[in-house]
Amino acid sequence: MNSFRHRHAVLPALAVLITVAGCSSADDDASAAVPSPDAKVTELCQNLDKALPAKVDGESRDDPEPASPLTAGWGGEAIILRCGVERPPKMVDPKVADGHDPDAMPGGVNGVDWLMERQGDDTYRFTTANREAYVEVSVTDGRDSTGVLIDLAPGIKKAIPKGIAS
Repeated sequence: MNSFRHRHAVLPALAVLITVAGCSSADDDASAAVPSPDAKVTELCQNLDKALPAKVDGESRDDPEPASPLTAGWGGEAIILRCGVERPPKMVDPKVADGHDPDAMPGGVNGVDWLMERQGDDTYRFTTANREAYVEVSVTDGRDSTGVLIDLAPGIKKAIPKGIAS
């Protein structure tokens, strides 16, 4: 008889646990604003989506919501890519080019030029330069971004030709 009373007490607790677990997984989904570039850049971004790796810096692909060929993600919110974004203002800032901006600097990794911008203590935004479309990559959690940029470089070089984005 004690086990019968115990079973009734466990079932409601188990139902609450399942409900909480089900809700918490939805909170882990990453989201990203989908860019709205012109038709030419959209086509380049769709080609990039097909060329992106399944893993980046050891993280499996896990695209953000809403689903779009213009966005991709790996490891939840750890690595988010958006293709077809606007040119960042710091890309044409002379202080950045001269190395006088502590929160932004140009550089290159494996044949892809980037503008790196510090967004917060543990978040960096990288935007491609000298390509026909701007590709933005946000890296969070204080992760070493070198591995991220190395893993993304082959797909970017394949899908986004060198040139000047419009």
